[in-house]
Amino acid sequence: MHALIFDVDGTLADTETVHLQAFNAAFAEAGLDWFWDEALYTRLLKVAGGKERLLRYWHVADPEEGDGMRVSEVIDAVHAIKTRHYAARVRDGGLPLRPGIARLIGEAQAAALPVAIATTTTPANLDALLQAPFGPAWRTRFAAICDAGTTRTKKPSPDVYFDVLRQLGLKGADCVAFEDSANGLRAARAAGVPTVVTPTAYTSQDDFDGALAVLPHLGEPHAPVPSSVPDEPAGWVDLATLRQWHRHALAELA
Repeated sequence: MHALIFDVDGTLADTETVHLQAFNAAFAEAGLDWFWDEALYTRLLKVAGGKERLLRYWHVADPEEGDGMRVSEVIDAVHAIKTRHYAARVRDGGLPLRPGIARLIGEAQAAALPVAIATTTTPANLDALLQAPFGPAWRTRFAAICDAGTTRTKKPSPDVYFDVLRQLGLKGADCVAFEDSANGLRAARAAGVPTVVTPTAYTSQDDFDGALAVLPHLGEPHAPVPSSVPDEPAGWVDLATLRQWHRHALAELA
């Protein structure tokens, strides 16, 4: 195991409720009579990318207008408003990282193990979320960062993982990925990366067949998390545990 690769939304932090609030705030500001509840948003999350979700919803809510000439322009404008509302809600520590994330990243860096980000969210969303826990120079904490600004094709396409692997100079089997959704798991596995999944309330019903482990979170020493891997003791996920799971995954492929 030579690197850890993290998804962002739902994985580093439980962001989707804040994204939903930001979408609805953007609709109101833009004068649209749209409102997404949690059930609808859960379904829309099957579509990767905020702009892509807006387009999918528009095609359902008003198919004729959804194919109009100004659709792309309007979606860009609404998404920009949404990004502003999201950033306002999460900056300055407004949204904490999920249990075990900061600890595990710190352990990896202490062990000189590269840590990377593979996400299809926008760079602005990354800055808003990660400046509080990691400081203004948060990007220096990561050996590779690929996002919507570097990779156009969204998950479940593996493109963002291939981009990260190229930057790291590693193969998929050299790494362990962390995801929260079926789309993310499919993307990582298509790139050959063994993957630990920590679902959220929005993705808990997804199919995670083929995951290295499925856990409620990565855990902290004071709040151990049960393992989904047979014969593994309960406890928080640390580098030693990940190395053991990684060896087991590679042995199964041999």
